[in-house]
Amino acid sequence: MTESLFREDSYLKECQARVLRTTDTAIVLDRTVFYPMGGGQPGDTGSIRWNDGNVAVTDTRYGADGSIEHLVAEMSVLPAPGTTVTASIDWDRRYRHMRMHTGLHLLGSVLRYGVTGGNISADRSRLDFDMEDSFDKDDVNRRLQALVEENHRVSCRWISDAELAAQPELVRTMSVQPPKGAGKVRLLEIEGVDLQPCGGTHLNSTAEVGGIRLGKVEKKGKHNRRVYIELD
Repeated sequence: MTESLFREDSYLKECQARVLRTTDTAIVLDRTVFYPMGGGQPGDTGSIRWNDGNVAVTDTRYGADGSIEHLVAEMSVLPAPGTTVTASIDWDRRYRHMRMHTGLHLLGSVLRYGVTGGNISADRSRLDFDMEDSFDKDDVNRRLQALVEENHRVSCRWISDAELAAQPELVRTMSVQPPKGAGKVRLLEIEGVDLQPCGGTHLNSTAEVGGIRLGKVEKKGKHNRRVYIELD
């Protein structure tokens, strides 16, 4: 298994690691700052460097055995197992994902409906809500920006599977449940605003989200509204 350094510190930009194994198109390290695709958040990109080489990481995914695979182009020259490397993420891209992901939690705290889906990108992101009502976009924009300006603290902590089972109201997502079986689940807390399971990378405060506004709102069915957010 790969040690997930990004779980404890989303702001780490690089780390030293050891190569466990490689395939034709992937490198598996003993530890990493690269976030693997999941929960609607894209996998990180960046580079892996060692004494006599470097390779671009084009995506990051979970492998079948639960390890984290850093994907590379076919025919790349790869480091041998046991090599010490430096793994560095594309920080600008990751930081926009952090702003977007935290912004989606703010959106969910304003629109208090069940969430049926979502997607994050550097340019715009969305949540799908189990709702049939329309809403005042100007009012939602004002409330979103107020939450940003109030500078709420953002932090993560862990609870046991049993603790989560005793608090089912913490789970807002209807189509995907938090991963269970590891004995613990990671919670994201926006102080006084939001508390729910989430494995993504986030900011330390809502002020870092910066300018945020609603984009397109689409009706995807009688009980489904797709709501986009964009960053200034």
